[in-house]
Amino acid sequence: MIGVILAAGMAKRLRPLTDTKPKCLLEVGGKTLLQRTVDAMASAGISEFLVVTGYRANMIRDFLDNLGLLDILGNPRSPRISYIDNPDYEHNNNIFSLWLAMQKLHGQEVLLMDSDILCDPEAVRRVARQECSALAMQRHELGEEEMKIVVDADFNITEISKTCRVEDAVGESVGIEKMTSEYTEAIYQELRQMILDEGLIDIFYERAFERLIPQGHTFKVVDTTDLFSYELDTPEDFQKATASMPRNLI
Repeated sequence: MIGVILAAGMAKRLRPLTDTKPKCLLEVGGKTLLQRTVDAMASAGISEFLVVTGYRANMIRDFLDNLGLLDILGNPRSPRISYIDNPDYEHNNNIFSLWLAMQKLHGQEVLLMDSDILCDPEAVRRVARQECSALAMQRHELGEEEMKIVVDADFNITEISKTCRVEDAVGESVGIEKMTSEYTEAIYQELRQMILDEGLIDIFYERAFERLIPQGHTFKVVDTTDLFSYELDTPEDFQKATASMPRNLI
């Protein structure tokens, strides 16, 4: 399984913190978000990574090229990291970054994460252990901004978007997805149509997830509500997150 990390965005809402560095290189509890992401994936058994960069790409490459990791047994090792650049990151959204990655990895098993997720690494391991395509979900009070999830009786996702009815939603997507080889092939074909034929480059990649559902491709929900997770959208969020992090994650 290959770890895909999307790290192209500018995080304008976090200015001035992101005026000189990408969001994923901001620190919480003494570690950058990107290091936490890579460490969590490595703890789930990932040893090969594909990182999609854009804003301040050289800073991200320099950081990762000098990053040491511990494998699943706690032994030091050097990760295998390759990069794809999203040159037009100012004018597209994460769906385009995913499209760039899927051009290389379709037909392969993938563990996908955004680069700015602050969560307990066990959430990543819990998703990675699933045999089917699956994503992490947190149950909490929902509003308009959350990426909401609706499921059927078997916990298969039937709808995933910010416009889901709050009354129907069971929780929010954390941004951790495992995709089987069958799923990555299907989403590659769907993204090909959305990007090349329809020009849908400035939307969230979850729209592609939704379009695959009627075609028989969806995710199982993995509930991670019992694990720490914090959404970081403002400078104040970083202060609150540091104060609320469990000691074992600092």
